[in-house]
Amino acid sequence: MAGDRAGVVTDGEMVDPPADARVFRHHALAGLADVAPSGRARLDAVARWLQDAALADVVDSGLDAGGVWVLRRLRLRVERFPRFGDRVEVCTFCSATGPLVAERRSTVLDDGGAAVQAVALWVHLDPDGAHPRPLPEGFDAVYGAAAAGRRARARLRHPAAPPAGAPVRPWRFRAADLDLAGHVNNAVYWEVLEEELAGPGEPPAGLDVEIEHRAAADAGEAVVAEDGGMRWICANGDVVATLRRSD
Repeated sequence: MAGDRAGVVTDGEMVDPPADARVFRHHALAGLADVAPSGRARLDAVARWLQDAALADVVDSGLDAGGVWVLRRLRLRVERFPRFGDRVEVCTFCSATGPLVAERRSTVLDDGGAAVQAVALWVHLDPDGAHPRPLPEGFDAVYGAAAAGRRARARLRHPAAPPAGAPVRPWRFRAADLDLAGHVNNAVYWEVLEEELAGPGEPPAGLDVEIEHRAAADAGEAVVAEDGGMRWICANGDVVATLRRSD
């Protein structure tokens, strides 16, 4: 039972959806701009669906305390990739909370059932995005039952920097990658892995990948450092995001 886990720190765990609390549903279509040449949905498209579902849920909740939500971490466990033309449903709920953060669990379903499982950590910030801000007033009344007392941690888990001598390759963020905040949108970072998945074959089943966002990036030159399953995306001398792949 979810209530039996009150006070448990989830730390990115894929908890089950609640049976009797708020679960928001958002629909999308795997269109031409969402798929690779093979017809499978790309990781950046899945990230956009999740981002749109999160925004739609917040708007539907009626909670607006003037703050903004910024993605800190997103883990995707892809059982299979939706295909071109698939109508997908994103089922999303609040799975844990902290004083300044909230964790969101989501499932992307297609005609075959659950295709992608996701868990994201969002930080609530002041309108200017500079400082953390307590969760909006009334948040617990809307999302508390689904969170069931579970606690989320704000700390990041990935190594902060690549090891000395790690190979690097060039990258570039375009002006078209920027969103309303004037920074590279979080979904764009997944294109780093998509470059590695490109090719005639399909990615392996059970792909498990996670991104952590450390700083905002602007349009311009960047590099990607590699070490095993880890990727560090560096821009303007800073690590702006890290990617971890295990499959």
